[in-house]
Amino acid sequence: MNSMNTPCYTVAMDLGVCQLRNFSISFLSSLLSAESSHVKLDKSSSGASVVAIDNKIEQAMDLVKSHLMYAVREEVEVLKEQIKELIERNSQLEQENTLLKTLASPEQMAQFQAQVQTGSPPAPQTAATPGPPSTAVLAQPASHSSGPSA
Repeated sequence: MNSMNTPCYTVAMDLGVCQLRNFSISFLSSLLSAESSHVKLDKSSSGASVVAIDNKIEQAMDLVKSHLMYAVREEVEVLKEQIKELIERNSQLEQENTLLKTLASPEQMAQFQAQVQTGSPPAPQTAATPGPPSTAVLAQPASHSSGPSA
């Protein structure tokens, strides 16, 4: 399996690793081809050229390692920020859920529980449905504030 033909993934970490791998392979290939153009492998200098190639490979691998560690650290920071945002969003949704449960009538809660058990989508509320007004109606007066807006 040729590593140049392996599939890359759309996740940022996988994409970064794939790009780094392709960069590293290209870099290593160019390094080796540059080394082989300068050093001809004949009987007298084969030991020295093998050591030189080994040194170039080690340098290239160190470079790959440092680039990979940088990419991983960067991705960890992005993921930490995403986790923080998701925790905040989850907290907001839990508060909203609690509020909606307190505002819902027992009939609406029973209807909701029945829908959850059957897996059917919630029926749209009609004007004739008893219970508290929907959140869209509650939010509507806030949008009609008096006075000029900035």
